[in-house]
Amino acid sequence: MSLDEAVRGAILVLGVVLPVLATAADETSLRLADGAGLERVQSYCSMCHSLDYILMNSPFQDKAAWEKTVNKMVKIMGAPLPPDDIPVVVGYLDSHYGKESSPAANP
Repeated sequence: MSLDEAVRGAILVLGVVLPVLATAADETSLRLADGAGLERVQSYCSMCHSLDYILMNSPFQDKAAWEKTVNKMVKIMGAPLPPDDIPVVVGYLDSHYGKESSPAANP
């Protein structure tokens, strides 16, 4: 196989694979609750993982658990969250997705 054929094959594969990956990562239909801190949560959290993580964990997390989770993301996982924004993110998560406030807790 020549280099030209290899490059054409790679372009073809990327042309098929990239749209599939982009569709899989599309979170345009995922909407978090409006509130103070939403923009920060969306921007900081989605840098590393799907925002669906918030929804999946909300039935189990109270404020202390959200604090622990956010601090783990910063200290262990390296999330680029400024210290001044941590209380804003935790407050938003607790207010809208805390154990007591999550949709799962209030059917």
